Amino acid sequence: MNIFVGNLNYEFRDNDLEQLFAPFGEINSVKVITDKFTGRSKGFGFVEMPKDDQASKAIDSLDGKEIRGRNIKVNKALPPKKKENNSRW
Repeated sequence: MNIFVGNLNYEFRDNDLEQLFAPFGEINSVKVITDKFTGRSKGFGFVEMPKDDQASKAIDSLDGKEIRGRNIKVNKALPPKKKENNSRW
């Protein structure tokens, strides 16, 4: 299951996110989204966990929890929206 994690402290990095979710089970990948020009965190990221039961437990346990002074938002990630091509060319 792919999990969205929002309202992260801007100092959060991939390894911080991995450490936060590790107690709940196996993790396939973690990614804190950063600005491509500054490298600064955008305050959200994604965690992919292969087992839905472990992912659900992580969501239930972490959603709304205060981490580094911010109440994080944790929920099942929605699939990316398909971009429409409005080009005239």
